Amino acid sequence: MDNNRHEAQLDFACALRKTVLEMVHRANASHVGSCMSSVEILTALYGPGGWLRQRPDEPQWAGRDRFIMSKGHAAAVLYATLSASGYFPRAWLETYCTNGAKLGGHCTSHGVPGVELSTGSLGHGLPVGLGLALGLRESGNRVAVLLSDGELDEGSNWEAALMAPHMKLGNLVVVVDYNKIQSLGRVEDVIDLGPLADKWRSFGWKTVELDGHDLRALGGALADVDGQAQAPTVIIAHTIKGKGVSFMEDRLAWHYKSPSDEQYQQAVAEVEAGRIGA
Repeated sequence: MDNNRHEAQLDFACALRKTVLEMVHRANASHVGSCMSSVEILTALYGPGGWLRQRPDEPQWAGRDRFIMSKGHAAAVLYATLSASGYFPRAWLETYCTNGAKLGGHCTSHGVPGVELSTGSLGHGLPVGLGLALGLRESGNRVAVLLSDGELDEGSNWEAALMAPHMKLGNLVVVVDYNKIQSLGRVEDVIDLGPLADKWRSFGWKTVELDGHDLRALGGALADVDGQAQAPTVIIAHTIKGKGVSFMEDRLAWHYKSPSDEQYQQAVAEVEAGRIGA
């Protein structure tokens, strides 16, 4: 990745974090920690020079790559990403998670350009992504699915993980946002997923582990995805819940809490001062 593109992605990621904080604070909503852990992943997919082939001014373009945000509770970061990419006006973000608004607290595809699937009931995104990849295999379109680590407790994911290599779906890529915290505690205490990479590898997936806040590493792993390959790819992205804000990082409470006015101001200041993804 050249330096100009890298700098542009750093700026994009910083703007996403500030937008998410603004949205969640305004709506007194939840899941800010889950959003912050996946900022660099969304940036690598959608940001300047991002991996996804897309036409924001033509959301239903037949040649587009499909993206499914299976961790639908982190809707705010996807909405912020789509707005920044030109799918819909930024003014829509001001209505996030309010009665009657287009942008619900979980990802909704109804009337929202760029959202391929309404999600939030965990464990559904990968099975649907598998079906999309199978249907699009001959056309050359690619499918990316972002999973949370906690939703890997759902057996439907492992059924899809078993099927995808059998179907030789090289056009399917999964990114696991492995931030180690789920709704009721630390992942290792609820249901230990380890050794996670070995599990996927044993199912026949091309498996990559990396720092999920390293934009160069994410970009490189995505660039290596071969849509015509005989195996799908999984990227296990080690992340930190609440990344970028000191009092949110690696704290279960920020799966649910909304920042107060004072906390919001401190969080924005820390994000502006940080240089995450470098």
